[in-house]
Amino acid sequence: MRIRWHGHACFEFSNGDTTIVVDPHDGRSLGIRPPVASANTVLMTHDHYDHNASRVIKGEHKDLKFAYGLNEIHGGIKVYGYESWHDHNEGAERGANTIYRFDMEGISICHCGDLGCIPSKGIIDAIKGVDFLFIPVGEVYTMEIPEVKEFIELVNPRIIVPMHFMVGGLSFRLSSLDKFLDIIPNESVDFIGNELEITSADLPENKECWVFDH
Repeated sequence: MRIRWHGHACFEFSNGDTTIVVDPHDGRSLGIRPPVASANTVLMTHDHYDHNASRVIKGEHKDLKFAYGLNEIHGGIKVYGYESWHDHNEGAERGANTIYRFDMEGISICHCGDLGCIPSKGIIDAIKGVDFLFIPVGEVYTMEIPEVKEFIELVNPRIIVPMHFMVGGLSFRLSSLDKFLDIIPNESVDFIGNELEITSADLPENKECWVFDH
């Protein structure tokens, strides 16, 4: 499986002729480079402009937004969508959010979108122990770092991937990646570049934090 980061919360997952892009942005509205990707399926965790620009993704793709429950997509992959919130007031401030979980090549992936608060125990149980947890760490519009830390401890993923943090050129302020990394042991952090190829045999035995660079 190949994983590529397109900046902000946009990630591309591909295996053979199946490609999933999650939370595409158009780049220009954010002040960063737009995604360059073609996909069969585009998953959008919510309807904000920096997460819902499916129009920029090439190819004939099925678009899923707020896709709660079980969704079967290209390649027979089963995507589970879990309703969550963009704030601490059940969406009253910023609306609903979707947590997506799916498996590709025997590797379990959970993308949290703009998660604004720790979700219910039922959702925690459904995503507990995933191989990859993609989690927003920029604090503005999403959980603050102490809550992020608690969420990670509850889910206990094998690999933590931070996203949705401040980068050069971004047109709005988020917290820096360094603030998040302060809660992660130095020996557990690996800076891996823009993309990686991985099989289930490559997964680490101990919990790690993998940082992508766009």
